[in-house]
Amino acid sequence: MSQTTLLQDAFSQENPGQERSLSAIAVLDNALMSRFERRLIVDPALNRQMVSFQANKSRPAYRWYKYKEAYSAELVEYLLARYNLNAGTLLDPFAGSGTTLFAATRLGLHADGIELLPIGQQIIATRDLLEHDCSDAAIAVIHHWMETEPWRNTEADVSLQELRITKDAYSAATHDAIECYMTAAQRESSCAQTILRFALLCVLEEISFTRKDGQYLRWDYRSGRRQGKKSFDKGQIQEFASAIRAKLTEITQDHTEGAVQGSLFASAQTTTGRIRLLNGSCLHIMPQLLAGSYDALMTSPPYCNRYDYTRTYALELALLGTDEHKLSALRQEMLSCTVENRAKDLLHMNPAWENAIKVADNQRLLQAILTYLNRQRELGLLNNTGIPRMVRGYFYEMACVIAESARLLKSNAPLFMVNDNVRYAGVSISVDLILSDMAESLGFIVDKVLVLPNGKGNSSQQMGQHGRETLRKCVYIWRKA
Repeated sequence: MSQTTLLQDAFSQENPGQERSLSAIAVLDNALMSRFERRLIVDPALNRQMVSFQANKSRPAYRWYKYKEAYSAELVEYLLARYNLNAGTLLDPFAGSGTTLFAATRLGLHADGIELLPIGQQIIATRDLLEHDCSDAAIAVIHHWMETEPWRNTEADVSLQELRITKDAYSAATHDAIECYMTAAQRESSCAQTILRFALLCVLEEISFTRKDGQYLRWDYRSGRRQGKKSFDKGQIQEFASAIRAKLTEITQDHTEGAVQGSLFASAQTTTGRIRLLNGSCLHIMPQLLAGSYDALMTSPPYCNRYDYTRTYALELALLGTDEHKLSALRQEMLSCTVENRAKDLLHMNPAWENAIKVADNQRLLQAILTYLNRQRELGLLNNTGIPRMVRGYFYEMACVIAESARLLKSNAPLFMVNDNVRYAGVSISVDLILSDMAESLGFIVDKVLVLPNGKGNSSQQMGQHGRETLRKCVYIWRKA
């Protein structure tokens, strides 16, 4: 029986069974695996610390803010060295906390980054300020704050903005201390204010009743909020003054040591490139950039895993002035990766994406998965009815991002992308194979897909219902044709 016949039979009204549907998907997945098998290469040099924030924890400057969705500077260095990239301009369309930008410029490249979330924008802008434009006077102010703690003698006239999902995130004493700190900071120079605000952003989680936990904020039982059946104890909650002093000390020590060595992000023997940050969605900004203007692209898009960054970074977004309306708008502007994302009218956004959408329409494994997920939704078997819409939005939007990436890269320029495979309703979604297949239709040659030696497990809920399955975590390496 042909693959097409099997697929049609599996989704027919006469045979809607889950097992047959999953078997049909497996046939298409295996066919795609056979096509890319020789380019799927297990790389023993890669590990989960390297492709996550873990390896950044002890690095000066990179350690300041724990941006848990980031990969490490070590990974950037490894890939750029492997492909002998030390000049030209690199693009990261999902810049996050700027790891790619700072690591690449340390090696001599110029780097453009696109970032939608204000927290990422603030991290990158502050680090760039400390590297290039921070005066000795501003650093002296920070030292003075560490010694005298001027907020303790300040009467607050600044209110800490709250969102519905951040209300009562701090004890009364911490809430008051934050407002006094923000009030006192307003009396300092613009440069000092930026550093002081950044330090505050860096400690919000550890002084709050919350912990970032993938899809949402997890609340400590001491907050008084009820969340789920089990109470959560996050352990020690840092006292405001000690947390902020420690962070200011860390920032100034790293800055001083970097200044002595010649640069915070580069040794005295290297020539650093410049960083340009473009604020907004890459779906809006990439079409405005000049074709064939980049020598490399390195990024990690949001994974198709339901993580809602507007929730997990809500404390920081509230502090930066994001209100309920702006929060909702940010959520919809993000690449579709959460069940609350509504479908985007991609052709209205950019008619030039017609071919990218056709490529997604014709990707047979993707369409089989979408058909299966929609059928599961109709049968009431999904834990959230928004999953099919999210998965569809993710791949169609990624097709447009891939098309734009091909347009922006020079001939033979490499693209590096870190991504995870996912699983929903018992079906494993080979994100790596689907995106690589679409990339070959959108102007790329798939060079190789580097696979981590140790994959990740699926969620506990998926394991409980459908059994344990190890999912590939990969670094895609494509070249502009």
